[in-house]
Amino acid sequence: MKLEFSSKSTNESFARVAVAAFASQLDPTIEEISDIKTAVSEAVTNAVIHGYENGEGIVTIEAIIQGNEIQIIIKDSGRGIDDLKTAMEPFYTSKPELERSGMGFTVMETFMDGLEVTSEVGKGTVVKMTKKFESLSTGE
Repeated sequence: MKLEFSSKSTNESFARVAVAAFASQLDPTIEEISDIKTAVSEAVTNAVIHGYENGEGIVTIEAIIQGNEIQIIIKDSGRGIDDLKTAMEPFYTSKPELERSGMGFTVMETFMDGLEVTSEVGKGTVVKMTKKFESLSTGE
């Protein structure tokens, strides 16, 4: 599945529902689907607020299912992250004036089984997340 949409905060809810609907073919538990929606929401919000700094741009989501696992890739072509290691630390925010918690990457790490972030200043950021669905692997 591949989606492209404008970097407007109103599209965050569309993105999370679309990915959740795609993931539903893996027969997820309510908790698993909630985890995915939360992680997607955080990644898309980061792209809109930090990547494009509320300007215009395109956010792309790709989702791939392999076996009992979904991989979700969220890309922007925004400003990129100057210091990725620092940006991924809990409570770090580059926008304290917006009262951001600085927990976006931490939330993604907590709710997903895998998180990989790459970024290049002036070219954008790619967030790759994976989630294994226990309901399929245990045969429930």
